[in-house]
Amino acid sequence: MGQAGARHRMQLQLPALLAFLLLSACGETKSSAPVGSWQADMGNIRVAVRNDEADPDNVARWTGYREHLKDITGLDVETFEASDYNGVIQAISSGQVDIATMGGGSYANVDAQVGSKVRPFLTIRQAEGGLGYYSALIVKADSPYRTLDELKGKSIAYVDFNSTSGYIFPRDTLLKQGYDPEKHFAKAIMAGGASQALLAVVNGRVDAAMTTVSAGTPETGFAAGSHITLARSGMINAGDVRIIWTAGPIANSPYVIRTDRPQAFQDVIRGAFAMLPYEKPQVWDDMGQAPGNDFAPVSRDNYTDIIAIRDREIKARRKGGGGK
Repeated sequence: MGQAGARHRMQLQLPALLAFLLLSACGETKSSAPVGSWQADMGNIRVAVRNDEADPDNVARWTGYREHLKDITGLDVETFEASDYNGVIQAISSGQVDIATMGGGSYANVDAQVGSKVRPFLTIRQAEGGLGYYSALIVKADSPYRTLDELKGKSIAYVDFNSTSGYIFPRDTLLKQGYDPEKHFAKAIMAGGASQALLAVVNGRVDAAMTTVSAGTPETGFAAGSHITLARSGMINAGDVRIIWTAGPIANSPYVIRTDRPQAFQDVIRGAFAMLPYEKPQVWDDMGQAPGNDFAPVSRDNYTDIIAIRDREIKARRKGGGGK
C-alpha cells in the first residue's frame, strides 16, 4: 500500500483506536475520575514549549492542542512557556512536565540526562512525505559574501548550544567538509534564538548566522524558515537576507513524553495527536500547519545521528576545541 493509502488507513482506524483506549481507561474527567484510574493518577496534563518573542503566535497555537487534548482526556492541559532551549530540556528531564516539543539536539541532551525516561513518539510529516529540515547559513543580501570560503575570518551568530540546526548539526557538517568552525570564523556568538541570530545579521552585529529552513530543498528553495517567519511579522523584509550554504536534511523536531507516566495516558496522547489533522482540520490549520501535513511516529532510533553528533561536540568542547 502506498503512502496515501497508509494515511487513509490511519485516518479510518484512529477514531476506533481512541474509542477503545478511552473506554479501557474509563474516560473519566478530572473531577470524577475514580481512584486508581490513569486520569486520577495524572490529575492534569503539563506541556513544555519554547517561547519565541519574534513569533508570538508560536505559543498561542497551543490553544488548539490544549482544547483538543482536554476533549479527548477530560483533563486540564497546562502549557509551560520556556524562554530558552534549556528551560524545556530541564522541565521534561526533571519530570515537571509530561510532554514537550523540542529539536533533536535538545532531545539528545535529555537522552544523556535521563535516558529512556523520556522518548520521542511523534513528529510532523510534511505533505510531500518529508520528515526533515535544514540548517542554513544566512548573510545580508547586500553583503559581498557568496560562499563559505569568503566568510573566513568573519563573525557568525549561532542559535544555542542545544540548537540542532543552529549549532550542533551544521558544525558537524562543516567539520566533515574540512572547515574547522573554531578557526574558520574569527568570532562567534550565541544569539539565544533563530530570530535573534537573524536580527544580529540584519543589524550588522555579525556577518552571518545559522538558522532553520524547511518545506523544500537546496535545489528547489524553501517555503518556510526563520527568516520567512520574521518577514511575515514585519521585523525584516524578505529580501534583507540570502542563503549561501545549507546542511541537512535533519530529522524533524520530536514530540517527547515521559515514559514513567501511565501507559494508558501515553497511548491516548499518541492517538489524540495523530488523529488531529484528520478529525479537526480547522484546528490543525489554526495552529499554523500546512495543508497535507500530519504526524508520523518516531523513536530514539530516528535521532541516533544527532545524539552521536552532540556527544562528539561535547567531548570536543571539553578538550577546548571544535575539532573531532
